[in-house]
Amino acid sequence: MTDQAKVRRHAERVRELVASVVRTQIKDPRLGMITITDARITPDLRDATVFYTVLGDASDQASTAAALESAKGLLRSTVGKALGLRHSPSLTFVLDDVQDQVKQIDELLAAARTADAEVQRLAARAEYAGEPQPYRLESDDDDEVEGDDGADEGRDEGRPPAGSAGNGGDRP
Repeated sequence: MTDQAKVRRHAERVRELVASVVRTQIKDPRLGMITITDARITPDLRDATVFYTVLGDASDQASTAAALESAKGLLRSTVGKALGLRHSPSLTFVLDDVQDQVKQIDELLAAARTADAEVQRLAARAEYAGEPQPYRLESDDDDEVEGDDGADEGRDEGRPPAGSAGNGGDRP
């Protein structure tokens, strides 16, 4: 088993080497404005996948893919010599569609912002289903006590009147 840190180091080195060779040694006119974004290598160090982006439209992407495919031998030999491995990893080039994903995420965020604005607009006009103040305030309780006709004046403080639920009913 190969150490994961070693695999990551080799993947980073593959990315750097491919980017350097593409920039300095490949003179193919089909090669567009290319950026090597990432490289991943299998744990057995036999296969490497190189991700790239191309500035331009679909025809630029197709011509760059053809240029990379034709330069694959040069790139593989350069990577193999630089890494010093027994077997040079085979290279696979994959167009990185980060730009498309970014565009899709931006569209989703714009739709979410629009929906949030609509919810806020509706919430601003919303009214409560019940009364604006559903709870009784203390000032309301004071008005009811003052309006009493004094029927409780003969009661002993702290004891409920006879026959009420507080004394158990029939007991004296």
